[in-house]
Amino acid sequence: MRIGIMGGTFDPIHIGHLIAAERARVDGGLDEVWFMPTFVPPHKERAPLGSPEQRLEMVRLATEENPHFKACDFELRKGGVSYSIYTVEQLTAAHPAYSFYYIIGGDMVQYLPKWFEIDRLVTKVKFLGLDRGGYVIDHDQLPAQISSVVTMVEMPNIELSSTFIRSKVHAGDSIRYLVTESVNTYIKECGLYES
Repeated sequence: MRIGIMGGTFDPIHIGHLIAAERARVDGGLDEVWFMPTFVPPHKERAPLGSPEQRLEMVRLATEENPHFKACDFELRKGGVSYSIYTVEQLTAAHPAYSFYYIIGGDMVQYLPKWFEIDRLVTKVKFLGLDRGGYVIDHDQLPAQISSVVTMVEMPNIELSSTFIRSKVHAGDSIRYLVTESVNTYIKECGLYES
């Protein structure tokens, strides 16, 4: 099994995440994509507004219609800061027959050399970079051991973020079609992001 890992706060998950995951699944030859909400992301200063349970439920709702997508609570159960190397080591120990692929934005590819324990990480996982255009990725500038495990996947240029969605909810604006209808309903029922 070839498994894509799509990590993030998913506060909330939106259609851009789903489109990216489907492009990575199809073009990267993945069997499944596991959406893995982080408990505490290492690169963000602000804690998520949605609780871990709420963010996981939104991921579950958003992915339930795609049989190749799976909501995964692994990092939420683990707690603490989510570093990729620890997640991958535990996933490969639990699923030794699976191959794991991290799905990352094309703009993040150039920062891979700065990832925590990247030298160990590249021996255990491969990367699918989402190429939305506008980024010039010079693979020659990457160390060879990193460049060899990165494959770029074409991605439509969708300018959408969870921050934008939260600001729309806070302002009382519609977020229909920016998130799935099930997630839209859940956000309204929970009163998420209103204050």
